[in-house]
Amino acid sequence: MKIVRYQDAAGTVHYGRRHDDGRITRLAGDVFADPSDTGETADVAKVLAPIEPRDILCIGLNYRRHAAEGNQPIPDFPVLFMKNSGTLQNPDDPIVLPRRLRSEAVDYECELAVVIGKACHNVSKVEALNYVLGYTCANDVSARDWQMKYGGTQWCRGKTFATFCPLGPWLVTADEIPNPNALAIRTILNGRTMQDWKTDDMIFDVPTLIEFLSGSTMLAPGTVILTGTPHGVGGARKPPVFLQPGDTVVIEIEGIGSLTNPVVEEAVAGAS
Repeated sequence: MKIVRYQDAAGTVHYGRRHDDGRITRLAGDVFADPSDTGETADVAKVLAPIEPRDILCIGLNYRRHAAEGNQPIPDFPVLFMKNSGTLQNPDDPIVLPRRLRSEAVDYECELAVVIGKACHNVSKVEALNYVLGYTCANDVSARDWQMKYGGTQWCRGKTFATFCPLGPWLVTADEIPNPNALAIRTILNGRTMQDWKTDDMIFDVPTLIEFLSGSTMLAPGTVILTGTPHGVGGARKPPVFLQPGDTVVIEIEGIGSLTNPVVEEAVAGAS
């Protein structure tokens, strides 16, 4: 099932089911506890990111060829960082280039996002996928200058600007994606394909990530895991290709769909 989170004409947020013909019908009940399709046509004024994340856990350097393009060694354990909830952005809403804390090196990163569906603690790889509600497309937008130079050796500053975590356009439930490590994934910037690979290049596959992240740690329902990006990021190109006002970024994942976001500059009061 494809689950859409949307706002109706009155501004109330609901969940709906997107059918193959494009229709959306309203869902009733808890999205984490087998919601039912009412069959009623949804009053969709605006499509939102498919989940409001409880936490956003992110994995760096998790594709072999991406590690190679950055001349980074293959990590022994998953490289974990976090984004805050203020990074969330909806499909079709803009990625905003920071101008108060200015960045001239904002990069795209197509990623498979995993949404945890039930409390997850000390889960084994064998059982890990049973804890997944579903999957969606993500863009781990990254200010490389703040990530690498100005962030005090930590990545979070460069990864946590507002709008730096677009998700969508919907959540595909886990039963429709039996193997999340067999999907084509790509980034298209202004019509040009920049990243085009498969999730089988992950160093640590999705079950391994869930086992690692839940080790001695409680993952609540609604936790979003960004699983890393393949090679082809803008910062590794020669010359580098960074996002500019007026750009359009599309993230596509096989079996899920396309997440599109335009790019604009942050409006800063008093800026010339």
